[in-house]
Amino acid sequence: MRWSEPTALVLLSVASFALSSFATVWARAHARSRGLIDLPGKRRSHGLPTPRGGGVGIALAGLCVCAWLVWASGSGWAWTSAGLVVVAGAGWWDDHWPLPAWPRLFAHLLAGACLSAGTLQLGAPTLAVVAALLLVPVLVNVWNFIDGIDGLAASQALLAALAFAWLQEGAGRILALVVAAACCGFLPFNLPRARIFLGDVGSGTLGYLLAVLVVLGASSRSADWWPILLMPVASCVVDAGLTLAGRIFRGEPWWQPHVKHLYQQLARRHGHLRVTLAYGGWTAFAIGIMLVLCRVPGNWAWVGTAAFLGLSMAAWLRLQGRLEKGSEGIG
Repeated sequence: MRWSEPTALVLLSVASFALSSFATVWARAHARSRGLIDLPGKRRSHGLPTPRGGGVGIALAGLCVCAWLVWASGSGWAWTSAGLVVVAGAGWWDDHWPLPAWPRLFAHLLAGACLSAGTLQLGAPTLAVVAALLLVPVLVNVWNFIDGIDGLAASQALLAALAFAWLQEGAGRILALVVAAACCGFLPFNLPRARIFLGDVGSGTLGYLLAVLVVLGASSRSADWWPILLMPVASCVVDAGLTLAGRIFRGEPWWQPHVKHLYQQLARRHGHLRVTLAYGGWTAFAIGIMLVLCRVPGNWAWVGTAAFLGLSMAAWLRLQGRLEKGSEGIG
């Protein structure tokens, strides 16, 4: 069966959707029975007690497709699968018995090393191998951050996965469509109000699989086109990066939970659904730019991506300034 066959892609997508949906139903019952509930608090963005761990179905779908790719393609995907096991396993453990920050970071770095090893065996360029090591902890933590806003993590991953499915062929397209379908299976439980969160098992899985898709894209394209691979994940990465930089600059304990991300502040004022839709619109805009850049000479990819990132940072700074002025007025 050829990877590009529409029938194979449809069957895998339907199976992933069903697995994610049924696993989320099970995860809600499991979380309630085990007391795996995220309670509201000063460092939380939600207002009601909400079960966690609903992303276990997404993790299972990802593990199944990776196992199939190991059988079809060999040892390179075995390393990639091992990284997913590390991330999802650490997330599952943390959802049940909270882990300190540093052991979690070690697990993410170990998963990045596994992806690097797999990328190397698949014959990727050296820079793509190095990027794999760095992208995993970055995207895993970014997706963990945004899980507290209803629908945000899964919808952002859905849009990014669809973009990567358009960009890639073969194994990359299969994985991207599986991720998109699994997100669709989870989203009805997370919108318009979250009845369960992804948890670390789900958010970590999504961050890891998106890192895999970026690296696969880099492996199949020349370096001139690499910047456009960041476009589908740029919205939340820019927010997380600028927020982290600000906390480090102010001498705050940046590794501790907080509610200072732009999307968290906006959600308190405008509601979760509006924020999720706004970020979805901005990511769709980024993907639209990406599709345009795919049709122009490669050197324009760097210019277009830099311009979009600059625009995103300018918008972030402007909104943060308006929020700070509003807080001063209220005070």
